[in-house]
Amino acid sequence: MRRGSRKGIKKIGILTGGGDAPGINAVIRAAVKVAVRHYGLKVVGIEQGFGGLIENRTRRLTQKEVMGILPRGGTILGTTNRDNPFHYPVRLENGGIEFRDVSEKVLETIEKTGIQALIIIGGDGSLKIASRLSERYSLPVVGVPKTIDNDLSATDQTFGFDTALTTATEAIDKLHTTAESHYRIMVLEVMGRYAGWIALQSGLAGGADVILIPEIPFDINIVCDKIKERSAAGKQFSIVVVAEGAKPIGGEMVVQKLVKESFEQIRLGGIGSQVGEQIEETTGIETRVTVLGHLQRGGSPTPFDRILGSRLGAAAVNLLMEGRFGEMVCLRTPHIASVPLAEAVGEMRRVPLGSDMVRMARQIGISFGN
Repeated sequence: MRRGSRKGIKKIGILTGGGDAPGINAVIRAAVKVAVRHYGLKVVGIEQGFGGLIENRTRRLTQKEVMGILPRGGTILGTTNRDNPFHYPVRLENGGIEFRDVSEKVLETIEKTGIQALIIIGGDGSLKIASRLSERYSLPVVGVPKTIDNDLSATDQTFGFDTALTTATEAIDKLHTTAESHYRIMVLEVMGRYAGWIALQSGLAGGADVILIPEIPFDINIVCDKIKERSAAGKQFSIVVVAEGAKPIGGEMVVQKLVKESFEQIRLGGIGSQVGEQIEETTGIETRVTVLGHLQRGGSPTPFDRILGSRLGAAAVNLLMEGRFGEMVCLRTPHIASVPLAEAVGEMRRVPLGSDMVRMARQIGISFGN
């Protein structure tokens, strides 16, 4: 943690990086209102993530600008997960691309716009960049944790997760009706990257029969045994929820593609289809696969995410004005607290194998394929 002085801070900037998540606009709205109404600050919105900070794409944020955005998904500032200032794609004369460290351009934009402190809203990748900017250039930075994956260890929960969880649960509810009508196996692939929180909790809430998560490598034969067991008991359909990062015992995650210029170069996807094909081939039961994809990121945030986002946005401005730079606001239920940025991105929060949720799931008959 680096402490500074709030004296002289008259203008702050707000940036949203990485993937979008329901509740970002709630953070922006609260931060602007607290900054303008309570502290009399001017606020600059940085457009399209770190790319806007590099190329000086900014605009003024007033209370009027944030009016009515609380229930809106996405981010009014735009976002991207590709413009890392320490690894920025520069197009060459021959048409090729070279990655360069252009982080000094961040300082140029800050000087041109008169920004004196930054709020960076993002997930693991964005917060690592925020931490590095803070350390290298002594920038007054405060981070706000954002990811639907809920995989940041320094906070009890990230905003956006509750909305994604709600969307996934509603999808399972809908799949139940068609699965039961057609006597089918329904496989639902959900997001989460290397953490199984969305799959685990939506599977529990939606009454799934099998839940496959990255933390527990699975044996497809055990998955099929569970389905055959249900069929023998007269239950002619089953629901299988698969996290995109799930993998078989001794196997690897299914990678859809590699994106070199992204914060997160590995793009997962395809495990749902693989599992569905194996289930149908082994059991002989008609199987359908649904990939929920970016539906989990969209839509109006739940009340929980609106409130959590608002609390975090207000707390971020308060941290800046207290001179507590290089920190990230976080939820320590029931309070909002803060941790050093370096600590916030040090470890991924994954599903503990000994958690009561995993234990309860096993006790009520849900299979993890192991």
